[in-house]
Amino acid sequence: MKGDFVFILAGWEESVADSCILRAATSRPNGLKVPMGYYYLCDAGYLNAEEFLAPYRGQRYHLQKWRKIGNATTTMKEFFNMKHSFTLLLKELLVS
Repeated sequence: MKGDFVFILAGWEESVADSCILRAATSRPNGLKVPMGYYYLCDAGYLNAEEFLAPYRGQRYHLQKWRKIGNATTTMKEFFNMKHSFTLLLKELLVS
């Protein structure tokens, strides 16, 4: 199941809050289900939840902020955000 698209919920307007879409997706009878032991990465528009991992707020996030030599992560939260950003970037490249 790694790297597969497991659920798509299309047709929402861009102005709808991300949390409303996630709530709708998880509350439907045949909606989004997270397999035990798995997590879904989501962007900063979502809050962290039991099975959904958003980046830490108030920490560096975008990969270009770490590009300069000597500009390594300094905390575990920054390290998580760097890996989170890299993973979502890969997803965007695979989808495009």
